[in-house]
Amino acid sequence: MNPILNAGLLIGVLCGVWTFVMGMTGWYKDPVMVNVFLPAVILIEIGGLIWGLRQTAAQGRGYQGQVVAGTLMSVIAGVIIIASSLVFTMAAFPNYFNELEAMQRQMLAAQGQSAAAIEEAIEAGKVAATPMANAMAGFIGTLVTGILVSAVAAIWIRDKSPAARSLV
Repeated sequence: MNPILNAGLLIGVLCGVWTFVMGMTGWYKDPVMVNVFLPAVILIEIGGLIWGLRQTAAQGRGYQGQVVAGTLMSVIAGVIIIASSLVFTMAAFPNYFNELEAMQRQMLAAQGQSAAAIEEAIEAGKVAATPMANAMAGFIGTLVTGILVSAVAAIWIRDKSPAARSLV
């Protein structure tokens, strides 16, 4: 199979699995453990991109070709992340946003915030507290991370022959 497709599928599936691990363990409701989610997703994406870029470099891709390959890997992963996020928030854990809101209220109260400040913070966050907004945030985060990581990783992980400079 195509290494771009393989890496994109790997990243998307692993991120989706990690999301469901967070859900099944209830860690998304834990003020401490919820902070583990994003760094783990970023590490999954970096690892998947490096794995995929090593394969595409072996195919003769130069710097630009590697950045394009990594971006495509991230787009594929992002589409899977959208789907898994929607399944997570709409079917598997339909109370996800209510539970996050409850956790946020507790955290703000523990910080000594007033009732008015807590309500203001909750209302401000409701714009992004929808299944599609959450899924799109995952896609955009995956895409931006993929472009940046690919641009840096391709400095080292690429075919450095003169012929590869013309390959995209």
